[in-house]
Amino acid sequence: MRLETRKLLDKAFSGLGIIAIGVMAMALLLILTPIVVRGSKAFVFKGTIEFRRMMLEQFDRGDPDKFNQEAASTAAARAPVYLMMEEFEAEMKAMKSSERREYKAAFKEVEKSIETLLGPIPGERKPVLLRQQYGQTRWERTLVKLHEALYSEEWDYSNADAMGLLVEKPRVEQFIGTKLEPMFPYLEEHISDMMLPKTTFYWRFITDKSKDSHIFGGIWPEVLGTLYLTLGAMIFAIPMGVIAAIYLCEYAKEGRVVSFLRICISTLAGVPSIVFGLFGLAFFLNTIHVSNSKSVLAGSLTLSLLILPTIIRSSEEAILAVPRAYKEAALGLGAGRWHTVMSVILPASLPGILTGIVISMGRAAGETAPIIFTAAVSVGAPLKIWETLSQPTPALPWNIYNLCTEHEAVDEIRHVQYGMVFTLVAIVLLLNLFAILMRARISKKLRG
Repeated sequence: MRLETRKLLDKAFSGLGIIAIGVMAMALLLILTPIVVRGSKAFVFKGTIEFRRMMLEQFDRGDPDKFNQEAASTAAARAPVYLMMEEFEAEMKAMKSSERREYKAAFKEVEKSIETLLGPIPGERKPVLLRQQYGQTRWERTLVKLHEALYSEEWDYSNADAMGLLVEKPRVEQFIGTKLEPMFPYLEEHISDMMLPKTTFYWRFITDKSKDSHIFGGIWPEVLGTLYLTLGAMIFAIPMGVIAAIYLCEYAKEGRVVSFLRICISTLAGVPSIVFGLFGLAFFLNTIHVSNSKSVLAGSLTLSLLILPTIIRSSEEAILAVPRAYKEAALGLGAGRWHTVMSVILPASLPGILTGIVISMGRAAGETAPIIFTAAVSVGAPLKIWETLSQPTPALPWNIYNLCTEHEAVDEIRHVQYGMVFTLVAIVLLLNLFAILMRARISKKLRG
């Protein structure tokens, strides 16, 4: 091959490598940007007076005197709304029955939208559900609910050749000439006075327990459950994986059996995670009964099987990468095989082993399918360490999926969903960073 051709191919290969790295960086940026932007809204947002009321009553957090001043201010701003509603109710009683029926259904919708926006109407009985005891706690949701209070939605099917068209109609048109008519422009003009939005830094979103199925509060049980499952899986998988790799590399004789075992290990690394979940249910729970029902222990054992092939293969590669001269020198000095493995080969291969552990840790933290059948529940309290042997736990991967697909008020808790995703990514990155720093420190010591 001519020199010019070789140089051209080298430049082309280098260019393709740079392009590939750039594409991966852009893809990572596209994935992480919405997670960071939307996830940060769980921690930093405009909180209303209802948020401060909820925090004071449910978490005993806040300045009561300052809150009472704000509450008095918002009550004064809301008073005309409730007065106009009372006057309209009195006006309806004086109407003819046919006219009253016409207004009653529309007024019920308005009344419900006002309760959703501002909270329970003063003088009425306190609702049982926690979510109905407060108005909108976040300013962005306040604006959405204000729009719903000002406009009704109807479907227009007049065009038989097309799908129905959603049409928004101002509710004020339904109450023209009544005592309720001035309420709608008043709401629009004074909503800020009624809610008093303020920039809020809710850093305790990670450490607070959830209230009313994640409508209020934080995600501490999910964070703790994820840490329990991840660390539990590593406790089981690391010793088994490293010992298996040492046996295959240093003790087992090369032959058909060892080749078959390596094929099985490589195959297990590609098995779908849902298969491991079903196996964990069938074996750990229904056969050997490690617990009476779902538990962190069963989930950790299942996750350890999932990541075990990765740890074995990466540990094997790290051990085989140790120069053979190290082993021969140790044996030549009279060291036994086990002593050589523990004092020479294993320390020299530790950085490579930690690389596999880092990858496995990230996978264990983010897996959903294996813990669906063995460990995860949608709602639960934070577990003590000894309770992990027999109790299930909420976990970030499962709860992210659960909130997105099954929660009855999914639009109200978008910030919680993205906050969970943001927290899960942060946990995985921090665990990986910790392992990488450990690997770098060990490598530095080995280099002397």
